[in-house]
Amino acid sequence: MLRTLAVLLLLVAPAALAAPFDFDATLRIDLNHSGRAGEDVYALDRLHREGEWPGPRADLTDDLGLGRSLAELRDPETDTVLWSRGFDTYCGEWQTTAPAAAGVWRTYHESVRTPFPAQPVTLVLQVRGDDGTYAEVYRLDIDPADVEIRRDPQDADLQVVEAHVGGEPSHVVDVVILGDGYTAQDAAKFDADVHRFAEALLSVEPFASMKDRFSIRGVLKPSQERGCDEPTRGVHRNTALGCTFNSLGSTRYMLTEDNRAIRDAARAAPYDVLSVMVNHERYGGGGIYNLFNTFTSDNQWSEYVFVHEFGHGFAGLADEYYSSSTSYTDFYPAGYEPAERNITRDPQARGKWGDLVTGPAPTPWNKAEYDAMDAVYMEKRAETNARIAALMTGGAAQAEIDRAIADGEELSRSHQAMLDGWFARQPQHGAVGVYEGAGYCSEGVYRAELDCIMFTKGLKGFCAACGRGIREVVGDATD
Repeated sequence: MLRTLAVLLLLVAPAALAAPFDFDATLRIDLNHSGRAGEDVYALDRLHREGEWPGPRADLTDDLGLGRSLAELRDPETDTVLWSRGFDTYCGEWQTTAPAAAGVWRTYHESVRTPFPAQPVTLVLQVRGDDGTYAEVYRLDIDPADVEIRRDPQDADLQVVEAHVGGEPSHVVDVVILGDGYTAQDAAKFDADVHRFAEALLSVEPFASMKDRFSIRGVLKPSQERGCDEPTRGVHRNTALGCTFNSLGSTRYMLTEDNRAIRDAARAAPYDVLSVMVNHERYGGGGIYNLFNTFTSDNQWSEYVFVHEFGHGFAGLADEYYSSSTSYTDFYPAGYEPAERNITRDPQARGKWGDLVTGPAPTPWNKAEYDAMDAVYMEKRAETNARIAALMTGGAAQAEIDRAIADGEELSRSHQAMLDGWFARQPQHGAVGVYEGAGYCSEGVYRAELDCIMFTKGLKGFCAACGRGIREVVGDATD
């Protein structure tokens, strides 16, 4: 009897313990995401089988709670979650704008990448509401044997650069820097730029202390023209990935809506994090958690922008500034506690960085003086931007345009130098506290330190709350 039972167990065990994923491949689920304020509609575009799964293989569920969206693969029979990942979306940002609040719909392309399933699975997408709870918005049954799953070969013109390799893809955070606005003749510049920005990221703590947990590669798909679109300046370029300034109506916000082009290029290398580097000297960029980040290559602040936007896209950090103009009308609604680790609505910062605070909370600081200085700069900056746009669209001589651009860069440099000196003179400089003003809100939202790379310009390092949040995400991705 015992022998018979043992034989039966041996026969059953392989099926019961069968792995639900084939880690030698990645499933890319391309979706069209339509939305207006408070409403989401998803539709399948395509399914792709891509190269080896680069992410963790042991702990496949996301416990971080970051992002306003959550993707899950579930067992169709038991509804058990097999894999999950939090993320944010371009459409989600659109939903916080005034046109979306007025009922205007927009559609954006996005992708969810998972380990390739070895059995039928169900994709479930959920969106977090203002009360912090998730609601299901989409469900899709996926059969890995479906003949419609695409297995397209890679484009022949993709070039891969290895800047830093910390280990095997499944054990490190794999970063890919894609090039946009680099022509075939710019390949050497792209190579040098990838190495430069890899060094910049790995020079800033806590990344500097965790170099062996990162690999950084570049992938170039040559563009027909250099640069990118600048709609308010009358500039339009034919580039491989379609990056453009004036995204969501914000002059400096540079994103792309051509997600498929990004994903088709990126598959040339293993990746967990995507950054798009645009061959341009203008200040700008963007970052959306677990979607992609963007930055330009040749501005005086480019290294700072890359690291700042990487904080958004990789670690789900929030912007700590509150005075710069944005297109968002209610990004962090009243009563909503942000999931981001570096801002809070709680003046005691409980559950965030409150255990690191040594002084009073909330922490008094000379906010009125800072606000006055920044208001003067913002007015001058807006005037300078308008002047540059008028010159470029009005057919002015290039020399006059160049002088206006140089004036704008000097205005930015001198203002930040003044702020750096001002911060250094403050009695709270370097102290962890709970400082009012963060997350696009002058009042009612708090940050952990007076200054941080998520607050003002410069490779000054991350605050204590950001550093803790980054280490948490790195640990989740590599442990």
